[in-house]
Amino acid sequence: AYTGYLMLLGFLGYRLHLYQKARTLEKAQQAAKEKELEQAREIKKAYAELKATQDQLIHSEKMASLGELTAGIAHEIQNPLNFVNNFAEVNRELIDELKEESGKETKDRNAKLEQDLLEDIDQNLDKISLHGKRADSIVKGMLQHSRSGDGKKEPTDLNKLADEYLRLAYHGLRAKDKSFNAAMETDFDPELPRVDVVPQDIGRVLLNLLTNAFHAVSQHKDIAQKGYEPTVWIKTKKAKNGVEITVEDNGGGIPAAIREKIFQPFFTTKSTGEGTGLGLSMSYDIVTKGHGGQLNLESKEGEGAKFFVTLPV
Repeated sequence: AYTGYLMLLGFLGYRLHLYQKARTLEKAQQAAKEKELEQAREIKKAYAELKATQDQLIHSEKMASLGELTAGIAHEIQNPLNFVNNFAEVNRELIDELKEESGKETKDRNAKLEQDLLEDIDQNLDKISLHGKRADSIVKGMLQHSRSGDGKKEPTDLNKLADEYLRLAYHGLRAKDKSFNAAMETDFDPELPRVDVVPQDIGRVLLNLLTNAFHAVSQHKDIAQKGYEPTVWIKTKKAKNGVEITVEDNGGGIPAAIREKIFQPFFTTKSTGEGTGLGLSMSYDIVTKGHGGQLNLESKEGEGAKFFVTLPV
């Protein structure tokens, strides 16, 4: 009988041991699961914070390029406004002269002079309208550039867009440094078809590439031999299944060691505080992801750099 009790106690003890072991394992698994969930929550939180920081940096980069653009626009818009003001003032004088002539006795009035004055006023109004539209176009370009980037694609004259951003980039740098000077050369294909793009986004790409090119020739001038002429070229041409925009400079070029890194986010050769390292990365994404195109680089150290923007038609 004792043997039976002992066996029963042994069996109960074994079952209790198994139960305790199972409970310990269950608690350990629960603790591990809770730890995994906590880690997942922390990772999710860290990702959200990183995304927010990236968004802020991208916004800062856009605002920085907008600052460059605004400085260029301040100069560029002055020309058409000067024309508008000048022609308006001339028209005022012509109208005064016309009033004086029409106020004379009929026999003393010069009909031909009155007709000539009216024609001059009419021509001046055409010029005021032309330059007013030019100023309007520049302002609209700035407003488009400052949008968040959810603009729609529309048929765009890339020659006109490239020409405008070339001058805006140049005057943006001139606004910061009055001593800066560089030659600007254009070669636009007159047969270039209109291309469906988001104008403010492609404008942002061109502004970034051109600003970098002007920076490159400005820096190279300090170390170049006598007779060096800083020059930036922008060209357009029809390419296979699309169009190609080339931005070229005769600056110091890009060292081979960093060429593969320049399109990476946050990579920059500028001093701390001078750049976020997002300009070329954003440009690459706009061209490749946003427009299904390509952004490529050719460079030889000491001989400048060429960036090729290829867009499908």
